[in-house]
Amino acid sequence: MSLSPGGPDLASLSSLDDPLRRRLYEVVAGRTGPVSRDEAASATGIGRALAVYHLDKLVESGLLTASYQRPPGRSGPGAGRPAKVYARSDREFAVTVPPREYELAARLLVQAVEADPSDRSRSALAEAARRLGTELGSAFRSAVDKGAVDKGAVDKGDAGEGDAAGRDVKDVLTQQGYEPSGGADGVIRLRNCPFHQLTEQHREVVCGMNLALVEGLVEGLGAGGLRPGLDPRPGHCCVSIGGERA
Repeated sequence: MSLSPGGPDLASLSSLDDPLRRRLYEVVAGRTGPVSRDEAASATGIGRALAVYHLDKLVESGLLTASYQRPPGRSGPGAGRPAKVYARSDREFAVTVPPREYELAARLLVQAVEADPSDRSRSALAEAARRLGTELGSAFRSAVDKGAVDKGAVDKGDAGEGDAAGRDVKDVLTQQGYEPSGGADGVIRLRNCPFHQLTEQHREVVCGMNLALVEGLVEGLGAGGLRPGLDPRPGHCCVSIGGERA
């Protein structure tokens, strides 16, 4: 949603202009689970009372949500009062000056693809997404290779080729807003879908486009050992990336 200057989105986002408040937001947003007041204070190196003040201000602005829960393993009588914890809000913010409605155009285009009974539009969309992904991946790889040459770093160090490919994939996905996170199972999962609002109402088309785009990114990076696939999970993008055995 695009709003004119002075709208509520602008007021909410302006609260991140404070460096300390922005750091607290980044700490909470970077975690996969809720963050307690003590954890947030410790991570930012500030006092608990100051952390509480800024965290609650971020809740007021809609950037964070707050809830109460007991520490893991503690329940029943004698477990104590639940502690207040914070998590990133699911609400989206956008400010354009002057106002623009790119999401409206995206919705119309997706609806047009869905209305094509021949499925040729879906094929063309997937092809375009894969081609764009390949271009983005190739451009990133060229920039990395050029940087290594400029610094005289021919050897990438002790990391194996697979580790380097995984890092490159995470880096380029981060640039595109996917917020990749590697799990103990070796699968790269994406904590954010850049097309979340569209996915809510046009899941099949948008997830197919998303998969084609990520496939193109992996191909453009030359990370042949990684395999993107559909793996929808709550709070994550519909695509995950595993190794050859995933």
